[in-house]
Amino acid sequence: MSDTMTGRERLLKALKGEPTDRPSVISACQYATYELMDAVGASWPEAHRDAELMATLSGKGGAEVIGLDAIRAPYCQTIEAEALGAKIKSGGKTHIPSIAEHPYKVDDVPEFPDDFLTRGRVPVAVKAVSLMKEKYGDQVLVMGGIGGPFSIANSLIGITPFLKAMFKTPDKIQPFLEMGYQAALTFGKAYIEAGADAIVIEDMMASLDMISPKNYRQLAQPYEKKLIAELGLPVILHICGKLDKVMLDIADTGCAGISVESAVNIPAAKAAYKEKGIRLPIIGDISPSGVLLNGTPDEIKDAVHDALARGVDIISPGCAAAPSTPLANLKAMVEGAKDA
Repeated sequence: MSDTMTGRERLLKALKGEPTDRPSVISACQYATYELMDAVGASWPEAHRDAELMATLSGKGGAEVIGLDAIRAPYCQTIEAEALGAKIKSGGKTHIPSIAEHPYKVDDVPEFPDDFLTRGRVPVAVKAVSLMKEKYGDQVLVMGGIGGPFSIANSLIGITPFLKAMFKTPDKIQPFLEMGYQAALTFGKAYIEAGADAIVIEDMMASLDMISPKNYRQLAQPYEKKLIAELGLPVILHICGKLDKVMLDIADTGCAGISVESAVNIPAAKAAYKEKGIRLPIIGDISPSGVLLNGTPDEIKDAVHDALARGVDIISPGCAAAPSTPLANLKAMVEGAKDA
């Protein structure tokens, strides 16, 4: 099938549930790989802290080399934490940065800094989005990635202390949730001012692998909903894991699309949405650690066809692509959509 739409046109229509020339293909989470870095001449770790390199790796890599309908930056979920005082360990060329030391203890009362947008890698990511919009904005959708408030809150004190406090002294985590919300909102609005067409919220710690449906409804979902309403443009919400028990709650956040892993029962979710009159597109669910990493291009194409048959609306890796993913496999997602 020959393309009759730009990637930008295709994805915007797909997010609205409108007909497209073929299925849309994106990567809601990061898609930088070693082969992609070599192909465009921009690599980690430098691309984490250089806006030009980030824009080249994400923009040229996503739009020109892979052929995605959307491009995005950055690559990890540590930017907000670093800007809020966390010490970061570089992942070098082979891994994303990680948190070496959390900036707060459970009993602390954090204050959101007025100069957040000038701290750490925040201005780098914002500038990269601006550069990508300038070069590719008429061809593909340009997306800025932020952490979800619940996940940012976790990163400020650490997963174990946060989860313990969530059960024993829930009032103590409230200030961190508020700070997570402020960080996400401030970052997201800066992306929008830089020209972003959409925002991706990665709320990894809101997964039901980590918390209960009740916890999600009480602590994570309200902040996601408030954040999405404040951002005021299309938002893709990504949460990892088996989300069957909260798919209706996710739809109620107001997001333009939900990005999920293969653990989600897509046909059941689609049936539940249809019963409630919900038209929220489901994005996914090509396994990044399974077929995308270890399969052949033909197997990737088959996985794309299977995902579409199960009701996936927009094709994407189910989570972040492993850096060692073959470039041919990323391209095969697009080819699979073209011959679907």
